[in-house]
Amino acid sequence: MMRISRTLMIGLLATTITLLEESVANESPAAATATELRELVVSYTDEKGILQLYRMKEDGSDRRQITRSEHGCRMPACSSDGKKLIYVQQVDHGQSIWISDADGRNARALVAEGMNLIPSWLPDSRHIVWMKTRPGQDPTRKSEIHLMNTESGESRRLFSDPGLLKFSNSMPVVSPKGDMIAFVSNRSGDMRIWVSDLDGRNARKISPPKVEYHEAIEAPIEQKVPAWSPDGKWIAHWEGVEMVHMSKFTGLPNPQRDRLISETFHVWVVGSDGKNRRKVGRGDDPTWSPDGFVTRAFPDQKRGGPKVMIETESGEKELPIVPGRRNWGRFTWLPVLAPPQ
Repeated sequence: MMRISRTLMIGLLATTITLLEESVANESPAAATATELRELVVSYTDEKGILQLYRMKEDGSDRRQITRSEHGCRMPACSSDGKKLIYVQQVDHGQSIWISDADGRNARALVAEGMNLIPSWLPDSRHIVWMKTRPGQDPTRKSEIHLMNTESGESRRLFSDPGLLKFSNSMPVVSPKGDMIAFVSNRSGDMRIWVSDLDGRNARKISPPKVEYHEAIEAPIEQKVPAWSPDGKWIAHWEGVEMVHMSKFTGLPNPQRDRLISETFHVWVVGSDGKNRRKVGRGDDPTWSPDGFVTRAFPDQKRGGPKVMIETESGEKELPIVPGRRNWGRFTWLPVLAPPQ
């Protein structure tokens, strides 16, 4: 009986191993890589309180510092081919645009002088757009959009439509196909999200808010920070009463009004055709993950810094990418590239 039992056990074990091997062999590539962690480049303050860039996995692991700036690096953006980063670095009293390899090496200035903010890539991984502005409480009200070839260094003001040139245009981001651009403009009065052809023609407002003016706060509702989804079908953006109406900017202490203002900060998503507008949740600085999920960030008292949330198929979850008690300057996803054939 003992010999028969051992034989049966060995046979069952062999069958189980065979079934497991077949299961792994038949597993789809998407399922096999579903648990792989993606990478990001995040800007947050170091021990000296200076904004630096850090590369890490989306769960905060494998974290490594890739800049050592004396004045601060923020607003990183990664090229579509995953090879290059652009970001804003403070130099003296200005904000310059820098380019480097994705690991932070071979860094050099692209735009050295002036106030330059929120650079982003075109899908060709060679050109960038950004906002060139002048000092002020709200830089989006004194801005132009510029385009640069990062290889030749040639640059120019982007829009050619006379109807747009006489207004402030800022926070540009080009669609994944490279044929359209989303941006912020005061062409209609208050700051709104606009979409146009790359040269500025055929411009239209994309996400009209339900309420134009907040009666209790006595300030307009504004929109900023557009972001295209990877498939080009959606645009996420911030909406609320701008921070310039808070006590720290007005010099008139009013905690209750400040709380009301912060409660208006939300991330919204709208179709690139202007349809199916929806509220994602409270927060600011939306991005899209490589597989098309929206992120948002908002202050968290327990963490003493920003809390970053991402939508998933099963609900929202936190991205632990900024350590507690640290300030931050936004983040960018590194693209998930197909393996070479």
